[in-house]
Amino acid sequence: MIQLSRLRERLERFPLSFLQLAMRLGVGAVFFRSGLLKIDSWEFTIQLFRDEYKLPFIDPVLAAHAAATVELGIPPLLIVGLATRFATLPLLGMIVVIQTLVYPNAWSDHLMWAAALLLILTRGPGVFSLDHLIIRTQAARRRAQPDDARTPTDLPAGP
Repeated sequence: MIQLSRLRERLERFPLSFLQLAMRLGVGAVFFRSGLLKIDSWEFTIQLFRDEYKLPFIDPVLAAHAAATVELGIPPLLIVGLATRFATLPLLGMIVVIQTLVYPNAWSDHLMWAAALLLILTRGPGVFSLDHLIIRTQAARRRAQPDDARTPTDLPAGP
């Protein structure tokens, strides 16, 4: 029992940032590969949107362009951790559309992707991200400013 307790304590010390990085890489790679497949066989992509996906209220060609744009533009942000929380939103939107309108039986994959994205949205990208580097750099600059050079927005709020 003591060994299990020690093991649990060690596992709880595992850095969350490694998990956040793995989730960003995993989900980003899935969506980016999908975007590459779309542009690699564009005519087939259009046919899929027309004949299989059949999204209501949107032209299949427009839907294919929108999906390819999101799948190729957003995952690189997620992977490097830049504007990461914002980057999760279009992917979460795509997951909702895919789950509800296209492949409702693929819920286990969609749940895994959504859970990873929701963790990143709510907890941030972790220390292995450009977002973290930017925030850390900005904080260091603020600390380096003399007190009299700070603007009223830089000063801490009152009690």
